[in-house]
This record gives sequence, C-alpha cells and structure tokens, in this order.
Amino acid sequence: MRPCRECQHEVSEQAAVCPHCGVPYPAREKWDGWGFEYKSQATLFGLPLLHISFKYRPNRVPVPAKGVIAIGQFACGLFTFSQFGLGVVSISQFTVAGYALAQIGFAYALIAQVGVYIHEGHGQLIRSLSELLAMFQAV
Repeated sequence: MRPCRECQHEVSEQAAVCPHCGVPYPAREKWDGWGFEYKSQATLFGLPLLHISFKYRPNRVPVPAKGVIAIGQFACGLFTFSQFGLGVVSISQFTVAGYALAQIGFAYALIAQVGVYIHEGHGQLIRSLSELLAMFQAV
C-alpha cells in the first residue's frame, strides 16, 4: 500500500484509479498519460533522432511524434510513419509531405489512392495542383 499522490489516502500499488479522489494510477509518483512513448537521447538539428509515440495525455490529447524519424498515430519529422503525417518523406494514411506513400496525400511527389501532387504522382484518383487550379479558373 502507498499513499495516493493527490489525496494521500492509502491505495494499492496496482490500483488503476484512486477510490477516494479518482486520480488515475494513484500509487505512481508521476503519471502523464496512457500509451507508449520513446525518445532517443541522440539528436539532430535539435530533434530526437527517433521519436515513437502512441500516447495520450491525461486530458486525452494525443502526443505527436516529432523527430528526424517520427513514428506514431500523429507524426512530424524528416521521415514519418504514421496515420496522420507531416514530413519530408512520409508513409502515412493521411499526409502532407515532400515525397509520400499514402492513402490520401498532398505532396511534391506521391503514390496515393487519393492525392494532389506538384511534380509527379501515381495512384487511383490523383491530380496535379496546376491541373486543379486550371479547373477552378475555368469555372
């Protein structure tokens, strides 16, 4: 048994919630959310070399992965592997990138199911940005 970090009542070390005040994981000294997060100590340009984040804060806000290599549900970096990504090179479900492999994407060059590209693109329903702008000007 340990004291709850919020109300100081005795709680089990395995308790998921304090029965007195409702704080999550009350026996832990510090708790900053659900899920998994890893950040490498090595950095490049001030970013961690690798950041993996499948984590949510206590207020249920997702923690985006930000790094040279960023892996997570939400990711931003030079190389991203994510559901929602922003990067130079991105493999994502939805992405904005320089070079992308995505289900839905906007990129300089991309391979996507649905997408808009600037230079080169391949996929099912893709259009160049210049082609779309010309279509809107004609209307």
